[in-house]
Amino acid sequence: MTTLRDDVLTSRLPPGQVLTTKWPVLHYGDVPKVDTSTWTFEVSGLVDRPFTLTYAELLELPRKVVHCDIHCVTRWSRLDNTFEGVAVQLLLERAGVKADAQYCVVSAEQGFTTNLPLADLDRPDNLIAFKWSGEWLMPEHGGPARLLVPHLYFWKSAKWIRAINLSAHDEPGTRERAGRHNYGDPWREQRDQRLRGAASPSHDLKGRS
Repeated sequence: MTTLRDDVLTSRLPPGQVLTTKWPVLHYGDVPKVDTSTWTFEVSGLVDRPFTLTYAELLELPRKVVHCDIHCVTRWSRLDNTFEGVAVQLLLERAGVKADAQYCVVSAEQGFTTNLPLADLDRPDNLIAFKWSGEWLMPEHGGPARLLVPHLYFWKSAKWIRAINLSAHDEPGTRERAGRHNYGDPWREQRDQRLRGAASPSHDLKGRS
């Protein structure tokens, strides 16, 4: 890892983070062996038109390229990444989000889940990503498909995604139940429920965690 020397880069590095040019591999459980011929992705819950896509159907949808920085809760940051995939907003539009939907639970392989306020899922830079730097995502980085939510700590960008379920109530995910912060804003160092910045925006605004 390297240290920052440029004030411009400093403005892009959240507090407590260290810059790296590598992409460290960290994840929950083992790297699963995913068969794309049987892989499916589902959008369900508080939507008008729930649907399920095969991997081939996902690849047929319009694609979007996002340039972003990523920040891991373990204190590394990598700048100037290029991801390609399907915009989450496109999928939400297809599903037809109901008015009472406020949160989502993202499900992935091996039973991993993570939670997000709907407002943080429904953003233009969020993708169901399957390429990075023009290459197909390697399994250790979440291939064949992962969520990309670059404005939050990277555990919220669940690897090996399989489903998004929208609901009216918040439901903490795997790491959140184990003590990670419920929201995970890197600029507020929301790493752990017991450390600084412990209140999430949803708690601040709505009185719920």
